Amino acid sequence: MAARFVVEADGGSRGNPGPAGYGAVVRDGDTGQLVAEAAGFIGHATNNVAEYQGLIAGLRAAHALDPDASVDVRMDSKLVVEQMSGRWKIKHPDMQPLAAEARTVFPRDRVSYTWIPRERNKDADRLANEAMDAGRAGRQWEPRPKAPATVAEPPLETTAPEAGWAAPADLGTPTTLVLLRHGETPLTPEKRFSGSGGTDPELSDKGRWQAERAAEALAARGSIQAVVASPMRRTRQTAETVAARLGLEVRYEEGLREVDFGDWEGLTFAEVHERYPADLAAWLGSAKARPTGSGESFATLTHRAGLARDKILARYPGKTVLVVSHVSPIKTLVRLALGAPPDSMYRMELSAASLCAVQYYADGNASLRLLNDTSHLR
Repeated sequence: MAARFVVEADGGSRGNPGPAGYGAVVRDGDTGQLVAEAAGFIGHATNNVAEYQGLIAGLRAAHALDPDASVDVRMDSKLVVEQMSGRWKIKHPDMQPLAAEARTVFPRDRVSYTWIPRERNKDADRLANEAMDAGRAGRQWEPRPKAPATVAEPPLETTAPEAGWAAPADLGTPTTLVLLRHGETPLTPEKRFSGSGGTDPELSDKGRWQAERAAEALAARGSIQAVVASPMRRTRQTAETVAARLGLEVRYEEGLREVDFGDWEGLTFAEVHERYPADLAAWLGSAKARPTGSGESFATLTHRAGLARDKILARYPGKTVLVVSHVSPIKTLVRLALGAPPDSMYRMELSAASLCAVQYYADGNASLRLLNDTSHLR
């Protein structure tokens, strides 16, 4: 069944026109649970342009969660609400293309618009101001760590502590993400960059064997209740092998894709160092630096992996979910759970078909329960 979302959006300009930013939040339409947020600094613009940018960002965030969803947009801008509802004409040339862009995100019959007073739009307003503050400091807005979904279900039976991700009963029932890296591909033993911008290789014979061993181990534990995976070929093959053994369906999540390594795809670290030494040094020194060409920064990955995590936590509160992904997204989720700095990713080993586990509690805390477990491969 398609989801129903509420998008709250806002924008502002300090000077009108002046330094401007936007903010938007996406909530589950049934529970009110916050499932995504977006913000950005857009330079010199008017309040109305910033408000339209917030609307577009909120719609795109909702579309990333479920492109088949219906959306109720709520804004304190009467102008935007009336214009997007079709009751007022859009005469200003700066807003006409923005309104047209907003209408392309979802079909018109799946989006409604409601005006709300400013005091009921505080979260989107806060994000817009955070974005403007970031722009004034010469940087882009980045999301703050978010609390996981509230656990509303009664405690579930858990496996014994030695299983690696059992929870202390006195802390309540957590949502547990068991993180499985895909099995080997032909590029894995050669240690070549293999991200979402490359050839999308399939599992090798060894990788398929590793997926089978992971399936056996997870079936033996017997606690997995759902499977979510990156849609790339190697993760699909790994997830489908495990899911078939567990009798579960696989749900695919775009935010779990590997980072795009741009022009480094298919190269070894030594080859990248030889061809792009300055870009590599910058990448190793800053999470905001991108691989050469169309590469994706770890800061961008952190944002989308965090949104994917929040979506999973909101969908499966109190459950144990197998998440099949790649080196960089899994390391990112581990890093965020620990509250560790971005460069900690370079200090983690994550083998092919290895298991990690993180538990998320209703009070906002996370607990790393397992890291790089390969005992099922021995």
